[in-house]
Amino acid sequence: MTAPPTAPPATADDEREPEVRAKAGDPFDRDVLPTPPRATSALLRSLLAPMKARVALTSFLLLLQQAAVQAGPLLVAYAIDSAVPAFRDDRHGPLIAVGVTYLLCSVASGGLQYAFVRASARVNQDVLLDLRGRIFRHAQALSVDFHERYTSGRLISRSTTDVESLRELLNEGLQELITVILSFVYISAMLLWLDLGLGAVAVASFLPLYLLVRNYRRRAGRVYTLRSTAIAAVIVKFVETMNGIRPVRAFRREAANDAEFAVLNKRHERTNGDALLEMARYVVGSRLVANTAVALIVLWGAYRVAGGSLELGVLAAAVLYLRRLYDPIDRLGMFLNSYQSAAASLEKIAGLLAQTPSVPEPVAPRELPPLESEHPGREVVFDGVRFGYRTGGEILPRFDLSLPAGQTVAVVGSTGAGKSTLAKLLARFYDPTAGRVLLDGVDLRDLSVPELRRGVVMVTQEAFLFSGTVADNIAIGRPDASREEIERAAKAIGAHEFISALPDGYDTDVRKRGGRISAGQRQLVAFARALLADPAVLILDEATSSLDIPGERAVQRAMSTVLHGRTAVVIAHRLSTVEIADRVLVMEHGRIVEDGPPAELIAGTGRFADLHRAWRDSLA
Repeated sequence: MTAPPTAPPATADDEREPEVRAKAGDPFDRDVLPTPPRATSALLRSLLAPMKARVALTSFLLLLQQAAVQAGPLLVAYAIDSAVPAFRDDRHGPLIAVGVTYLLCSVASGGLQYAFVRASARVNQDVLLDLRGRIFRHAQALSVDFHERYTSGRLISRSTTDVESLRELLNEGLQELITVILSFVYISAMLLWLDLGLGAVAVASFLPLYLLVRNYRRRAGRVYTLRSTAIAAVIVKFVETMNGIRPVRAFRREAANDAEFAVLNKRHERTNGDALLEMARYVVGSRLVANTAVALIVLWGAYRVAGGSLELGVLAAAVLYLRRLYDPIDRLGMFLNSYQSAAASLEKIAGLLAQTPSVPEPVAPRELPPLESEHPGREVVFDGVRFGYRTGGEILPRFDLSLPAGQTVAVVGSTGAGKSTLAKLLARFYDPTAGRVLLDGVDLRDLSVPELRRGVVMVTQEAFLFSGTVADNIAIGRPDASREEIERAAKAIGAHEFISALPDGYDTDVRKRGGRISAGQRQLVAFARALLADPAVLILDEATSSLDIPGERAVQRAMSTVLHGRTAVVIAHRLSTVEIADRVLVMEHGRIVEDGPPAELIAGTGRFADLHRAWRDSLA
């Protein structure tokens, strides 16, 4: 006997909103989402706000450490100009005091550096822990339409590559920046105190260095934004290919994918090269300025020492201070390197966190009226509903429909008719652009998400299972369910037999995406999950399409009992599914063209009668 003919699955572009249909200029087409003004700085402040005391402590430790470090050249100057001449006069005390003080400063510097690194590491890790958690929680809270347009590869890039860029800045770059700033303050003050002329020349040399830093920041900012986007594109392509490895192998897409990946990889290589080139320009320029300034100061200072207007110890201290100031200039470049990369990454993270759900939680949520025990279903009403995806035309023109509590309704129609859109609106994956969807008279927009999910459950064509045991996956429908309740749900849907035959029964790990069991078995587990949740309204969006005919019939027998009294909307992929329905809706172009009991429509001359006759003929 041949299988009954099947209607094409409702996966047309006008029923779904895949990102391949994104309009040119849509921010989801780019890697950087629109970031509100000052959102990046606000994010950084919010991350550091709970740690103000610890940030102040680490700053104070670094301040003391720099004070201990910068005392060295001053001690050298005192030794040359005072302690050594005193030693020649048999007064050993000053030189011994200088040596002991220098030793104590070195020990203090090392101890304070250790304390700073330890304290700052804890702050940094807590910031990164908080940020990763925010990204994960916010991504889960965003609406389905966001995830249909913004790829999982980009989300992975935000929580890995971009967070890693921020980690490098926090772990290494900030210390370098604070060290350079403190060095500038300490050394400028010391040079001006030791000798006003030398100090003025040294401070004047900071102007060309400032111009170099400003130019580097401007040029490198653009480069690092491009580099971050390039690596995100590489991750997106990799994740997309690995997730679709079966069609890749089936349609021999390896060579084409390799060519596309090579282009993206080459772009990433080029942006990395541009970043290194900008860094090289900065380092060469800063060293030229630093070495020129030191040479001028040494020549002028030596001339003054020879003339007796400057002490040798002061010149030595000035040169040591200048070397200590200019040596970190290269490290400042490394900080700017990390900063530009982290700034580009933080902007992208801020743009992601600034996205708001298109299906928001109500300000003043309402509760559904209590169910009557003998009537566990709820009434569903589409009242003047209109809907269209952002990237397409209107899928549902004005749409009115009333489903009495406890009725099982099958929805059939050609691809793109609006069947899946109707299901998504009822599940509140989307909100209508006009009109209302009511559940027992309550607008879905007035229900909190937990209240809605307790009342409405949807089983989709793609039964997604998480890594873990079969029992864990069924219990997602009701996490507090006992093992007995889990097994009862599996038996009701006809899944108990195959689950018991697995190596560890209900404790068998289904592995990634449920790859250890077949597509039909995954669908049965998804049914058991939905039934365990015990919803008042159950939506089956072509949920039997992965089952073979015996499996489908077993599910239909179970559903006849389980759905009794509950409201059910069944998006029919196979006409055999209609057999369990009390009512059939035939949709075309977002409108209901036929509505009635299955037997009545079959006896007529309309669209459904034609489909049913074709199906019967195929069984002959």
